[in-house]
Amino acid sequence: MKKIAIYGVGGLGHEVAAAIRNGWVKDSENWEIIGYYDDRDFSDNPSDRLCGNWLGGIDDLNGRQEPIGVILCFGNPRTRRDVARKITNPLVEFPNCIAVNFRIYDPESFSIGKGNIIQGDCRATTNVTIGDFNLFNGSVVLGHDTAVGNANVLMAGCRIGGGATLGDCNLLGTMSFVMQGLKIGAEITLSPLSALLTKPKDGNTYIGNPAKVFKI
Repeated sequence: MKKIAIYGVGGLGHEVAAAIRNGWVKDSENWEIIGYYDDRDFSDNPSDRLCGNWLGGIDDLNGRQEPIGVILCFGNPRTRRDVARKITNPLVEFPNCIAVNFRIYDPESFSIGKGNIIQGDCRATTNVTIGDFNLFNGSVVLGHDTAVGNANVLMAGCRIGGGATLGDCNLLGTMSFVMQGLKIGAEITLSPLSALLTKPKDGNTYIGNPAKVFKI
């Protein structure tokens, strides 16, 4: 059995732990959740019903002397990226946590990195590439010839048109849409129900249909 720890005991951590315990994740029959890491102090109440016992924070994980698989359960793209960078222990692996009903239309042209979470009812069509530490939060559809970089968060019902490219640390809201062929850079936020039809500028928030940059 592979020992698995959840990093982050919030709502996403509970969802992932429940999916593993119910056998809704690929290979979960070979996984054993041994507890959770979290940089907050849970010493007064360390036990969590789904995630197990608190194992400490980043220093404890980096000091661990036995192999372990860690799943980063954060819904913020930058947090996913930053925590991944802080984990320097060579004994830590980052398995992909992929729902058993994730559909890949053309497995021969599909590639994926490490540390990704793909929740239920997501689909990837043909020639799809996924990097590291991304979160696909249910019913996400990736069109043909799409490429997703690292530490992106795609919320439930998000649709990515064919030939689109996502860089790193982007947050795409619930039921948002990215136009086919669009090239997205880094750290943009697309609000829920918005349709991105033109190339966005890095670091900005976009709202509406068609989505336009949001200015305070």
